[in-house]
Amino acid sequence: MVPFEKIERRWAKNTAIQKAYEDLEPEYQLVKSLIEVRIKKNLSQEELAKKVGMKQPVISRIESMHSLPSVATLKKISKALGEPLLNPLWF
Repeated sequence: MVPFEKIERRWAKNTAIQKAYEDLEPEYQLVKSLIEVRIKKNLSQEELAKKVGMKQPVISRIESMHSLPSVATLKKISKALGEPLLNPLWF
């Protein structure tokens, strides 16, 4: 098995992979913000899902970046958390 650090070094040399990482940065920052705010508010994924009117797996898919939420969904989540999730500097 190849150590992950060795794979990372290979990826760092690949401009296509670097570009893909850069392109995903805004989504990553958004998800990171959502998780940080949810934890700061001491909410589980299930509790947040109930506040938003969704099921827990939806929140899980968003937080694991397996699903890209709509703007409407982000607004609902932001409202349920009582804090903005977006920082205009990310874009």
